[in-house]
Amino acid sequence: MNKTTKQPGDVIRILDHEELPASVRDLPQGDNPLADGVLMRHQRQWIKLIHEEDLCIAEKGRRTGITYATALDDAITASTSKRAGGDNIYYVGDTKEKGLEFIGYCAHMAKVMASAMADNWNGIEVFLFEDQQDDGSSKHITSYRIRFASGFQIVALSSNPANIRGLQGIVNIDEAAFHKDVQGVIDSAVALLIWGGKIRIISTHNTDKSPFNQLIKDSRAGLFPFKVLRVTFDDAVNNGLFERVCLVRGWAATPEAKQAWYDKIRRAYGTNTAAMKEELDAIPREGSGVAIPSIYIEQCMHEPRPVLRLALEKEFVLRSTSYRESYADDWIRNHLAPLCEQLNPKLEHVFGSDYARHADFAVFGPGAIQQDLVRKVPFLVEMHNVPTKQQEQILWYMIRHLPCFRCGAMDATGNGQALAEYTADEFGHDLIHQVTLSEAWYRDNMGSFEDAWRDRMLDVPKDADVLNDMRMLERINGIIKLPHLTQKDTKNSKLKRHGDSAITLALLWFASQQDMLDTTILSGGVRETSTMFQGY
Repeated sequence: MNKTTKQPGDVIRILDHEELPASVRDLPQGDNPLADGVLMRHQRQWIKLIHEEDLCIAEKGRRTGITYATALDDAITASTSKRAGGDNIYYVGDTKEKGLEFIGYCAHMAKVMASAMADNWNGIEVFLFEDQQDDGSSKHITSYRIRFASGFQIVALSSNPANIRGLQGIVNIDEAAFHKDVQGVIDSAVALLIWGGKIRIISTHNTDKSPFNQLIKDSRAGLFPFKVLRVTFDDAVNNGLFERVCLVRGWAATPEAKQAWYDKIRRAYGTNTAAMKEELDAIPREGSGVAIPSIYIEQCMHEPRPVLRLALEKEFVLRSTSYRESYADDWIRNHLAPLCEQLNPKLEHVFGSDYARHADFAVFGPGAIQQDLVRKVPFLVEMHNVPTKQQEQILWYMIRHLPCFRCGAMDATGNGQALAEYTADEFGHDLIHQVTLSEAWYRDNMGSFEDAWRDRMLDVPKDADVLNDMRMLERINGIIKLPHLTQKDTKNSKLKRHGDSAITLALLWFASQQDMLDTTILSGGVRETSTMFQGY
């Protein structure tokens, strides 16, 4: 056997600080979580509760600091000897990124304590973890851990319930309401109680139909022994959340700034008061919540791929037509053309297109139908505040350079109708599907789109905004669609998104399912007859 082959548990490398999420990197250098007055009242209440009880639930509003407080307590616990009450810590988040954030917080706490504890930790290790699969098999995935001189460790696990069975220690189940199988995770963790383990469940709500909400109701009714601490956004604000934000951001903590910050966060939800109450006030909304779990989305994100972005100033539209056309041509030549040249000439291609002009992003995305029928998205194009004529330039260039072009689907709702119609006139109404995004369309087509993620029939760029866009899809009255809710773009917090790439991918999937047998396709700008069909 090759001795260099890594086995489960082997350290691959030590994580560099710059690889940690921004939420960890932005912690002030002088931040000392052990100092008096640093933890807010609700954070102290949570730490007190988890020391007094073995089964605890934090029902919370977003970003209220419960995970941060848990990381502090866990870093102390893991670095403590067994005789003094030390133990192993296992973190189970709904995404791998959440696990990295938690481990980063613990590392920050460990650094603070290390000066007084003789280097009682060795940094964040990236190691191979044996992830159990539903069929009984296993695969090796990279995960994160911190090992202490006490002999205990803090480990970030996947949300697969099978991975918790047989472990011993304290389990934190974070954002439990968004797990693929939260009930399975809880059931697996309960066995830890036999040998003195503890379970802490932390989450915002994901509608009143989620197992998380049912567990809270049953616990309050005395049917389960979990103790519940409820922390809303307003609780955190009253306890000093804004002042902590100012400390991290370097802002001046004035009463006027605090009120403006508070109002801005509330107004960000617009008319979607149900989402605001759920996210901030810990009041679950009616419905079935996030339609496609993060775990399904992430399993279809194999690698980072280009997400081209063209964001223009409002004044651009005032420039001459010739200037705008020349500008778009230069952008195409420098950014889009090289990607189109890399497309596989032997595969059929489709595309999806979601239109936006000012408020959100217009997104175009091609899809290559591979031999195994997986629709691979080689890149995406995002445009903000781009005139419709320049969107047309860019989209049409992409269509003309898609090898074995089969068909495309375009958002023809509202203002998008004009661009969709012009594109159909140019390339053929049999090749360009003009889709009105109605309740009926969502009902007829989004179920298949959901199945595509579960069955791994999509391969999309690994990108935080794409993940966030997909997570915006909700099951409302049994139908998967977008709520009237926007969120910040991760690359530019001044810009807003409304699930734009999610709609593009839904339309791309829809286009790839259309039976094009014995119809015409466009290949290198020439229409020809095709007898190929690779539907799903």
